Amino acid sequence: MTAGERVVVVGAGVAGLTTAAVLAEAGASVHVIAEQVPGVTSLAAGAMWGPYLVEPKDKADQWGQRSLEIFRELAEDPSTGVRLTSGIEASRTAEAPPDWATTLPGFRPCETTELPAGFSTGYRFTVPLIDMPAYLDYLLRRLDAAGGTVEQRRLASLADAGPAPVIVNCTGLGAQELVPDPDLRPIRGQHVVVTNPGLTEFFSEDTGLSPDLLCFYPHGDTVVLGGTAIDGEGSLAPDEKAAARILARCAEVEPRLAEARVLENRIGARPTRATVRVEPERSEDGTVVVHNYGHGGAGVTLSWGCAEEVGKLLSAR
Repeated sequence: MTAGERVVVVGAGVAGLTTAAVLAEAGASVHVIAEQVPGVTSLAAGAMWGPYLVEPKDKADQWGQRSLEIFRELAEDPSTGVRLTSGIEASRTAEAPPDWATTLPGFRPCETTELPAGFSTGYRFTVPLIDMPAYLDYLLRRLDAAGGTVEQRRLASLADAGPAPVIVNCTGLGAQELVPDPDLRPIRGQHVVVTNPGLTEFFSEDTGLSPDLLCFYPHGDTVVLGGTAIDGEGSLAPDEKAAARILARCAEVEPRLAEARVLENRIGARPTRATVRVEPERSEDGTVVVHNYGHGGAGVTLSWGCAEEVGKLLSAR
C-alpha cells in the first residue's frame, strides 16, 4: 500500500474492524461501511480463543497463533476487554486434547476430582477470554485513533462501496449475496448472558459436531453461557426454549448458575464455508477486492492473523 491510499472495508464485525485498524495503522486512509456497527454476530460471540473446526488447517493455525500473540499483549490493558483466564475443557468420552491446547500456558490433564459428574477426561489451560461488547468498542476507538472513519449503511453490492482503488470484503454471511458466494452458509449460535454468581474460570465441553454446546465464560460481573450451533439456520430471533436448555446444561456443571439472573440473549449466524477465504481479485473496473470472510466460529481467533494477511496481500500487488 502507498501512504494515504484509500481503502474501503465493508463490514464492522471483528474481521472488518480488526482489518480496518491494521490497515489504518499501516498508513492507509480507511473508511468502513457496514449495515450494523458493530456487527451483531461478533457481538454475540463468547468468546474464547481456539481454532475450532476451521480450514485450511495450516493457514488457520498460523493466523490463530498470530492472533494469540496479540491477544496476550492486549490482555495487559483491562480496557481492551481481553483477559487471560484459566479453565477446563472436558469431554464425556476419552478424547485426546486438541493440538492447539497442548501449547497453551498451564496445560495439564485434569485430576478426576476436578471434573464434573459425567465427564471422563479434561484439560486445564490458560487462554484469552474476550468480552466482545467491550472489545469491539476498543477496536472502534483504535480505528478512530488511526484516522479511520465509519459509515453505517446497507450496500446492494460491493461496487456500491466505491469509488476506491481497494475494497476489503469482511461482510461475513453478507458475502452470500454481495459476492455472491453460494458456498457460504449460516450456523446459528445463541448465548445467554447472566449475572456472575462468583465464577472466575471458564468451562467448555468438547461436544464435537453436536448442535448443543456447553460452555461458560466469566467476564467480570457477567457470564456468557453457551450455546447452540445449528447448521443452515440464520434466524436471529431469540429462542426461549433453547435458552432454557442452555441454562440447564450449564447449571448441571456449575450449580451456582441456576440462581443467576438472565440479562439477555445474544444470537448470531456464524459465516461458514469449507475454507476461510482470504484472497484478492481484480474487478472489471480495476478495483482490487480482497476477501476476508468465512471464518465460521473462529472469527475472533483468526482475526489478527487474517487482518495482517490482507495487509500483506495489498503490499504485494
